[in-house]
Amino acid sequence: MEYDEFIRLVAQRAHVPEGQAAPLTRATMLTLAERITGGEARDLAAVLPPEVAPPLVPPEDVAQKFGVDEFVRRVSERANTDETVARRAVRAVFMTLQQAVPGKEFQDVMDQLPNEFQDI
Repeated sequence: MEYDEFIRLVAQRAHVPEGQAAPLTRATMLTLAERITGGEARDLAAVLPPEVAPPLVPPEDVAQKFGVDEFVRRVSERANTDETVARRAVRAVFMTLQQAVPGKEFQDVMDQLPNEFQDI
């Protein structure tokens, strides 16, 4: 999937303009990189458009432990938006990731997250 299509899908799914979808996607990917192991982040980055992948290169290989609410709070803060928009964006990015990457790779990412992420 190309970057423009990725952002267009996130914008549609999050009900935000494409100009807002790009920073929301970046904030979500940065936060995801903190939440999964460095190896998994690099594996995911390898199958994504280059414009989406750079935020996935984590400074540490160890995943931080936090839940959905903290994930959304961090995205909200990074994207400078309210948590309602951030939650919709996180959901939209995850839906788009599921479509954009091979099923096994997406499942490997989801396996590193608490079950509450299944409902986002």
